[in-house]
Parts: sequence; C-alpha cells; structure tokens
Amino acid sequence: MKGNLFISSLLLVVVLGVTTGFSFKEKVDFSKYKMNELELCYNVPDADEVEINHPTEPNNYIFLGKSYEGFKEALGFKESRGDYMITNQYGYLGKYQFGKSTLKLIGIYDSSDFLNDTYLQEKAFSANTSRNKWILRRDIVRFEGKYIGGVKVTESGILAAAHLAGAGNVKKYLRSGGANNFNDAFGTSIRYYLKKFSGYDTSFVVANRKAKV
Repeated sequence: MKGNLFISSLLLVVVLGVTTGFSFKEKVDFSKYKMNELELCYNVPDADEVEINHPTEPNNYIFLGKSYEGFKEALGFKESRGDYMITNQYGYLGKYQFGKSTLKLIGIYDSSDFLNDTYLQEKAFSANTSRNKWILRRDIVRFEGKYIGGVKVTESGILAAAHLAGAGNVKKYLRSGGANNFNDAFGTSIRYYLKKFSGYDTSFVVANRKAKV
C-alpha cells in the first residue's frame, strides 16, 4: 500500500514538472518593487493636447484636369505663380497680370482695391474672358481644330492667347496663318500660349461684348 502511494506521489510530481516546463524557481521577493512613495501619472493626452507637426508643403493636390477651373489656375500660375498681390516691373497687376487699360474696359478703376480683393480679380478674369470670346467668336468657329504653326488651335488656346496679347493680335495671328506673330515684354508668344493652354473646357464661358465685373 505504501509502495503504491509513493508511486502515485512520484507520478504527480512528474506530471506537475511536465506541465510547468520543469520550472522550479525560487520565490520572488516583490517587496523591492514597491512604489508606495512614488507619484504616478495615469493620464494620457487627448487629441486636442497632442502637438501635430504638419508638413510645410502640402503633399496632396487637387487635380483640376482640363476643366475651366483648371484653365484659370494654369493661366494664373503661368502669369504670376498664383500671386494675387504681385505687380511686375511693367505695372501688370495681380494673379492674372492685368494691365490698367484692360481693367478699365471691364469696369475697374482702382488698382489698389483690385490688388487687395481676390474675389474681384477672379471676377475680372471671367469678365475679360467673356469679352474676348465675343470678339473672337467667329475666329473660334473658323480655326478651331486646324493647325497653325504646327499647333492645333483650340478655343481655350485662343482665349489664353487673347489674355496674353489682346483679342486683336490673336485675330491677326490666326488670319495670317501664324505669320503675324506677337511676343510680350518677356518674349512669350501667341503660338506658345495656343499650345500650352490647348484643350481645356472653356464652353462654360459665355461670349459677352459688354461683360463687366
């Protein structure tokens, strides 16, 4: 009987050893880990308290494609890099680099107010583009889709070139087959604008001879 009890006890010890991975460790003294005298903070900052470091330059951009807004922004960037407050050395103003004489045609007489009003600048661009489209309406119908100087003529290219050189100079260029060219003070040509701003959707622009802001 005693032999059986000894064997059973031995088997129990073996089983316990197996289940515990034969780990017979010394008792740990947790007294050395006491933190009774420490001031512990269990709070974490919420979303409003966390300082977020934003990149200095945006890494996502809105893709405007060949829309009318894309046309405006591309032209504004070419003219002034989109700077509403700039005046160049020749006196041209704002994001779209308007001359004072052109501004007067669309009803703007105070250049200081114009520079400080971004909404007014956008309205000026729309009014001037509508006016140019009316002046060039027959030329758009006549020349759109044709090639002049190796460049395919589109409505948006014509309107951009008119913004650069004036509608009258664009008429001369188209009707001379590109022989009567124009370059601005920086050497930018009608042909360059016809090509650079080709293919945008400017059907949104309503031709208006009397367009004002």
